[in-house]
Amino acid sequence: MNVCRRYRRAMQPLLTDPLFYLVAVPAVTLVGLSKGGLGGAFALIGMPIMALAVPPLTAAAILLPILIAMDMVSLWAWRGYFHTQTLKHMLPGAMLGIAIGWATAALVTDAAVRLIVGSVALVFVLRWIWQQARDRAHVAQPGTLRATFWATASGFTSFVAHAGGPPFQIYALPLKLDPRVYVGTSVIYFSIVNAVKLLPYFLLGQFSTSNLAASAILMPIAPAATLAGAWLVRRIKPEMFYPFMYAMVALVSIKLVFDGIQAFF
Repeated sequence: MNVCRRYRRAMQPLLTDPLFYLVAVPAVTLVGLSKGGLGGAFALIGMPIMALAVPPLTAAAILLPILIAMDMVSLWAWRGYFHTQTLKHMLPGAMLGIAIGWATAALVTDAAVRLIVGSVALVFVLRWIWQQARDRAHVAQPGTLRATFWATASGFTSFVAHAGGPPFQIYALPLKLDPRVYVGTSVIYFSIVNAVKLLPYFLLGQFSTSNLAASAILMPIAPAATLAGAWLVRRIKPEMFYPFMYAMVALVSIKLVFDGIQAFF
């Protein structure tokens, strides 16, 4: 009985705090739109919004089970669309990156990772803008070495800072896949990455009963937001999709650089 009372008291401040729901509902909605295929900017906006009410690590722990649910919806929404070669090239590197993130979790700061990832992604976008200005739209060829490098970076940054999108996009966007194939491939990739992250997150003590209860309360938002994102992507023409995606990467990179620099002052 004493244990139950302590448990209820520990959960009470979070689950009855109006501010938590005021920020958590829009945050989960934005992440769901991202999971539906509308780009990582929505997800990275969602995380800081969530952190207005709870510490960043708590926000990450609450969101991870919801991300898994969103991944399941996305897998259904984008079933049949994937690029086998990209997945074969990238998934081994992603597993390596997650392992490195787990091993160095106590040593690497989120701020440093965000600054590095944001800087690289911003250079990537500026390079694309330069190519468009010179009318040199470049279609990259798949490459195992390049895929392994960026996938390792993606797995690592996804584990330590929930910022695995930009490294994945740096490799995958220049392949100029059909938009539906690109989104379907990214859905499978990040579904596997998020599922693999569950065990090391648990071993690092990221989950608690109160956090899991908050995840359960917010869970119904996940399928609706994810399907809305998928519905929008299916109606975007290819000539609009890639500029939109690069714009999303630009927003993500600027936010990451800003957050990384701000943490040092």
